[in-house]
Formats: sequence, structure tokens, C-alpha cells
Amino acid sequence: MNTYFTADTHFGHKNIIKYAHRPFNSVEEMDESLISYWNTIVTPEDIIYHLGDFAFSKNPEKYFYRLNGKKILICGNHDSQLTKQLQWDKVRDYLEIKINGQFIVLMHYAMKVWNKSHYGAWQLYGHSHGTLPDDSNSRSIDVGVDCQQYYPVAFETLEKLMLRKTFKPIDHHE
Repeated sequence: MNTYFTADTHFGHKNIIKYAHRPFNSVEEMDESLISYWNTIVTPEDIIYHLGDFAFSKNPEKYFYRLNGKKILICGNHDSQLTKQLQWDKVRDYLEIKINGQFIVLMHYAMKVWNKSHYGAWQLYGHSHGTLPDDSNSRSIDVGVDCQQYYPVAFETLEKLMLRKTFKPIDHHE
């Protein structure tokens, strides 16, 4: 079992192609590509956290049930009641998790500071579609599809990316 993160799929949202400069000719092509990319790496046994803006559709179930994994939704500003009522394993606005001892804060929106940020906690977010500059002094990453070549990103990949950052946690033994 692996753990993955993604955000801002915007299934069914035609205008996101133009807004986010996505390389698709139609919303149908985008939707099918995103489903294929997701299912290429996420198995039914894997856990995947979707950090908001799942679908911009009156029928989000037509995407949801085609996707592999145990799905957890961190709500975004475009997640309707229809989306929230799907069979997610959890639906939250904000969530704190721990994987292999790493404390992680999940929210749709980027934050400057978060719980335990000064002690090496990560913050994963979406919403910005790659428009925020990467801060090498902060353990935060935009996991939205527009920043991750349209694929969900694995926890192990995020570990490697975080090691490249210059952030130094507070040593509370000093």
C-alpha cells in the first residue's frame, strides 16, 4: 500500500484548460487523461488524498467511481455538496496526518505557517495551479495536477523534494 496526494483535477471543467494552460484539446480529453494517469500509479489498495477541487460537474460520480484507491477529500472551493456526498473514506476541510513519522498538514489553500511548521512538519496544498513560487525555506508543496505533470504524487517523491529545501527545523534541545 502506497500513499499519494493530488489536487485540482477539476473534472468536467472546460475553462480550466485555458485558465491553467493545460495541454488538452477538450474537457473530454482532459478528463480521460487525468483518470488514466491516476489509475496508472494508484492501485485499489493505495490511499490517495485529494486536496480539493475534484470536479466542476453536476455528475462528479461519473469520475469518482472510475478512480482507484481509498480516497480522502480535503475540500476545496469548487467542491459541491454532490462531490462531498460521494463515498470518500473521509471528507475534511483540514487534516493532520503522520506517515513514517512525518507530520503533514493537508489543506486546499497554501499557508505561511501551520501546526508544527517550525519543527519540520510539511504542508501540502492545491488551489494555486502552480502560480505560487516555490519557497525553499518552507516545507510546503503544491500537489495539484498542474504542478505534478497531471499525476498524483507519491509520499516517497515528496520526501525527496522536501530534502532539497533549505528549511532547518528548530532544535528544541539547544
